[in-house]
Amino acid sequence: MEYILYCDESSSNGPIFSDFFGGCLINSKDLIEVTEALNRKKTELNLNGEIKWTKTTDQYLGKYIQIMDLFFDFIQSGKIKVRVMFRSNEDRPSNYHDRHSNDDKYFKLYYQFLKNAFGLKYIPSEDGDVYVRIYLDQLPDKKEKCNEFKQYVQGLPNIKDFSSVKNRLHIREGDVAEVRSHEHVLLQCTDIVLGAMYFRLNKLHFEKPEGARVRGKRTIAKEKLYKHINGRIQAMLPAFNIGVSTGERGYVDHFWALPYSHWKFKPY
Repeated sequence: MEYILYCDESSSNGPIFSDFFGGCLINSKDLIEVTEALNRKKTELNLNGEIKWTKTTDQYLGKYIQIMDLFFDFIQSGKIKVRVMFRSNEDRPSNYHDRHSNDDKYFKLYYQFLKNAFGLKYIPSEDGDVYVRIYLDQLPDKKEKCNEFKQYVQGLPNIKDFSSVKNRLHIREGDVAEVRSHEHVLLQCTDIVLGAMYFRLNKLHFEKPEGARVRGKRTIAKEKLYKHINGRIQAMLPAFNIGVSTGERGYVDHFWALPYSHWKFKPY
């Protein structure tokens, strides 16, 4: 069995919450069906370029809602799993910047997300041998450092924490790769979900243009899109709280099994 994991990251600095990472996991047997359906929907809606959260406007709101509905239909059916990780600024140690460079922080947090957010170490034994391909939206650093990080991620199946899947979980050489999001519709959909959570958790829906008394049309459109996305999440997981780590929700091995979950990261 083979899974493909698409990963993206959002702004590292927000007024309330920072260091957002998001991803979606799909079984390779479902990949063609899902990506073709999403791309057909984009063509049908005349969304010929890359769709992303920052492009959300009143003019495109209805189209973005339709593409998100299809994306969440696949989540609800179990063909896609989505994870979002973020950190509250209040949880950051007072000497954080003295102990971590921005580059180190980025890669260390990204590694934690890949290691833990999808519950790869809880992959059911009945799945047998499992291969994982990890596609990262282009990393913002020098080639040498990015390659070093990818090799580190490739070694995940060999670490002590993954002893439960030792000899069953495989990340082959070259299976951790950087990709361009405009070529992968699943990354584009993940970007919209991630952007929506950054927007709402940082209370950007209250923003007004300088000197204005009312919010701008783009801000209102983004809030409407966030509310629609949240409504789809609530339909699967009632009373879902976007600002805390998602609990078990009645799922056995919920880290792996949940269709959608959030992880509020707290450093130790």
